[in-house]
Amino acid sequence: MLEDCKNALERWGGVHTLIDRWLDQRRQLLVSFIELKEACDAELEAVSKSPIDTFSELLMDYISAGHFEIYPQLSEEAQAFGDDAALVIAEKLLERLEMSTEMVLEFDTDFGSTLRCEQNIARLPAWIDRLARGLTERFALEDQLIARLHAAHSPEHAKAPA
Repeated sequence: MLEDCKNALERWGGVHTLIDRWLDQRRQLLVSFIELKEACDAELEAVSKSPIDTFSELLMDYISAGHFEIYPQLSEEAQAFGDDAALVIAEKLLERLEMSTEMVLEFDTDFGSTLRCEQNIARLPAWIDRLARGLTERFALEDQLIARLHAAHSPEHAKAPA
């Protein structure tokens, strides 16, 4: 049993590091989001494309890391532990995450070019509100995903009394 625990730690310890980096990306994303919101609230017409680009780039990087690195790793971990119930839950959570992914892609389309940004700047406050709601839900779903597919298999969890 101890050997299994060591093997799991060796195998999935890297997942923990990956999740930590991803959560740091989330923090950076939120800082950028708040800066953009404050700039928008202060004087919408003075908001340049630069903070929008910074936020959008961080947002796309965060979403991409989730879809192409984190979620597959978490699913692989659950499969390795034979946690079929977690995989069913993950499938449902991932379906719900897809809605906010579509929203992020729409935002990127609306503000991706200088011309589109100029055309849509008046809609930025509404986008900020929409993104605030969507990202809040997304982060909660992702936290559930991490808790169910990763934290449930961590050595610390295995030590916890039932």
